[in-house]
Amino acid sequence: MAVMKMGTRGSPLALAQSGQAARRLEALNRGLVIETVVVKTSGDLFGAPPPEQAKNLPQGAKGLWVKEIEEALLDGSIDFAAHSAKDLPALLAPGLSVAAYPEREDPRDALVAREGLAWAVLKAGMKVATSSLRRRLMLSAAVPGVQLQALRGNVDTRLRKLREGEFDAMVIAVAGLKRLGRGEVRHEPLDPSVMLPSPAQGSLALEVRSDRTDVARIVGALDHPATRLCVEFERGFLGAVGGGCGSPVGAFALPRGGGVFLECFFAREGETAGRRVRGLCADPARREAFVAELAAQARKA
Repeated sequence: MAVMKMGTRGSPLALAQSGQAARRLEALNRGLVIETVVVKTSGDLFGAPPPEQAKNLPQGAKGLWVKEIEEALLDGSIDFAAHSAKDLPALLAPGLSVAAYPEREDPRDALVAREGLAWAVLKAGMKVATSSLRRRLMLSAAVPGVQLQALRGNVDTRLRKLREGEFDAMVIAVAGLKRLGRGEVRHEPLDPSVMLPSPAQGSLALEVRSDRTDVARIVGALDHPATRLCVEFERGFLGAVGGGCGSPVGAFALPRGGGVFLECFFAREGETAGRRVRGLCADPARREAFVAELAAQARKA
């Protein structure tokens, strides 16, 4: 019997999505046992810092959710790591690579609202909860005058607060509901034209040490080429625009013909409104140059 250690955060969502990957790997490899190793990250211990502090961190706020897991990977305490791909910094730590992006869950955001309320009838004065600066800027642009409230706690805590009337609606990721087995909760997926997701939202990243080709071969069986293509374009824009350092960034990619259509959102730190840029990359091999061009447009606009 072969045993591989998988590192992950200990949140309900992290355990649910990493558990799904572990079961698939065990099913594909007879005799393989995946042992889950929960690693507490700085983000788990201290939470996300305000944007003005995040910009001074080496990897921005995103690094807080993966740093200790990557350290365990590099020192051999674990064989591979399972992350929400949106938590990964734009640049991975030296010596590490993503062996697999399994097939993506629904990447969209969703409105979860009190009975009788829908996106089309949101109006000024209504209370909508979200702690994401990206979502806050897009909500304010789409529904001027909406009252924005902070949103904390796990999914069950958030749903309880909604039932108790602390706010009229909240915006959360569709993938989070589904992976936690709460897909039955009434929710309204929001088209990216309204609410552009975070780069790589809904995706899982299975990270390995670059020199562990044996582990990469096993884990790589879960890689989904179409997901990898889109996630790498979205993360490419994140890196090109300098995301992760306090500036809100959105990105959503779709295969189109033989190329990739990419729409992005960016706002500088302190701005009260962001801007969108979009384009079609006919040749995916030009990804780096293409996302650099879009990033330049976003910063200039």
